[in-house]
Amino acid sequence: MEVTARPLLVFVHSPLVGPSTWTAVAERLGSRYPVVTPSLTGVFAKSGDPGLYHALADAVALPVPDTGEPVVLVAHSGAGTLLPVVAERLGDRVRAAVYVDALLPHPGSRWLDTVPQELRDHLLGLAHNGLLPPWNEWFPPEALVELLPEPGLREKFVAELPRVPVTYLAEPAPSAAEVNPAAYLRLSEGYDEVADEAESRGWWVRRRQYDHLAPLTRPGDVAALVDAAVTALDVGTGPSSAR
Repeated sequence: MEVTARPLLVFVHSPLVGPSTWTAVAERLGSRYPVVTPSLTGVFAKSGDPGLYHALADAVALPVPDTGEPVVLVAHSGAGTLLPVVAERLGDRVRAAVYVDALLPHPGSRWLDTVPQELRDHLLGLAHNGLLPPWNEWFPPEALVELLPEPGLREKFVAELPRVPVTYLAEPAPSAAEVNPAAYLRLSEGYDEVADEAESRGWWVRRRQYDHLAPLTRPGDVAALVDAAVTALDVGTGPSSAR
């Protein structure tokens, strides 16, 4: 009987936050799959450089070992827009994608074009010398306390938050083929419409009433959902049908 290799799960965190978003989920799945949790936190040190999408994709791809396993990209929040470019870097090893309360790719459009005008104006008003404050300062202090009530977890999360260059939010996403097949895990109400879009594309979709930072607050539940999605996508050892 042919034994299919377990896919390598590459957990991609939003560029607006840090890699601890995925740490606990990856630890729980590490006994079932090989896992990698790249860090994107140093990329924005080159805040004046163009091509930040490509720089972020490079930061994801660099620590992925070239060991031959099929790869499944698992993205949270803003990381969803990076997956096509990451897949270009990793080539035919990428077999599938799992979007977890994540934006879908928007080639040719800017991140700023995907949010309401009120939020866009608010963020641009916060910018200083071309940089936005850390993500937690985009909202009232009580918003993060509600999402992460445990002080130690909240402190660790905040310590990783980068200052995001406005050039990233204003940069059109590169054109690249989307990864197929794909699954969508909706964790919070703010991503209802995105989950609807994923469903309309025929993706495997599951909806839960958790919260947007559930990979931190409910890692066991999210790990089980990611495992179910990877199983449903039935990743084999042949080339991806996507690209």
